[in-house]
Amino acid sequence: MTAYVIRRILWMIPLLWAITTITFILMHNVEGGPFSRERPLPPATIENLNRKYGLDKPIISIDVWNSQYGHYITNLAQGDLGVSFETDQPVSDLLRRGFGVSAQLGLLAFVFAVVVGLSLGTISALNHNGPLDYVGVFFSTAGAAMPNFILGAFLIVIFAVELGWFDVLGWGGPGWTTFYDPGEWDFRKVVLPVVSLGVLPAAYFARITRASMLEVLGQDYIRTARSKGLSEWRVIMRHAVKNAMVPILTVMGPYLAFLITGSFIVETVFSIPGVGRRFVDSVIVRDYGMIMGTVIFFSVMIAFVNLVVDILYAVVDPRIRYS
Repeated sequence: MTAYVIRRILWMIPLLWAITTITFILMHNVEGGPFSRERPLPPATIENLNRKYGLDKPIISIDVWNSQYGHYITNLAQGDLGVSFETDQPVSDLLRRGFGVSAQLGLLAFVFAVVVGLSLGTISALNHNGPLDYVGVFFSTAGAAMPNFILGAFLIVIFAVELGWFDVLGWGGPGWTTFYDPGEWDFRKVVLPVVSLGVLPAAYFARITRASMLEVLGQDYIRTARSKGLSEWRVIMRHAVKNAMVPILTVMGPYLAFLITGSFIVETVFSIPGVGRRFVDSVIVRDYGMIMGTVIFFSVMIAFVNLVVDILYAVVDPRIRYS
């Protein structure tokens, strides 16, 4: 197992290099630049800004280390993600501040999705072709078909505007004062974005749990456990659920990485100051430093979570071995 983990970590290096290179090339081929404005800046100002941030150098050249690409890769190898052209702050500081909010939102949405999805999928499988099964299938189909920005708009109109049960716009409580200082999160501002973000993965978890449970419940060892006189609860929890978890973990890993790194749409709809919203703002103003840093951050998180999921396979199913 140790050798496998080391190999996976080493393979992350060329993977991140490829992602960084592709993103860098695509970003610099988009029309416009980080200092393009509706009201054009004076040429002298643009020249000074380009010199300050190293944009006066060629994007890439034969002398790689004297180009923008070579300079960025050199800094990245030293753990420096650069600075934001919009705020002139280190990208790592902005990501750290935004990630705290995105992680709170993502983890709460993930817990909601796991509890609702696994419960609904298990209940559907245990009541196959019954009324509860139809309810579960309906929820999973509707949840998977409805985009989270549409769901978020409906929730805002019904529960915030009409009923006044919840608050919207922002994440922090009374201590929240700036875009980068979330303060203490307010329960009335948390519920709607968590539900909006968690319904889609909950629907997928429910569908996969149902299918996996139905397959496991038809296996010979389940019939053998029942024939030994074990209680139905023990058969389900000790034998069925554990063996049904392997395919469920396959989709949980990527979803967890997606949720905790920030949702572009939900954070924008609810004005949540997380990494996702910050990335959207960076794309709009072509903030090269923030765009590159966010993409690399997302890539590292997804690769790390996928590695953790692979390790969990061996924990859930002892038959799985890595060499």
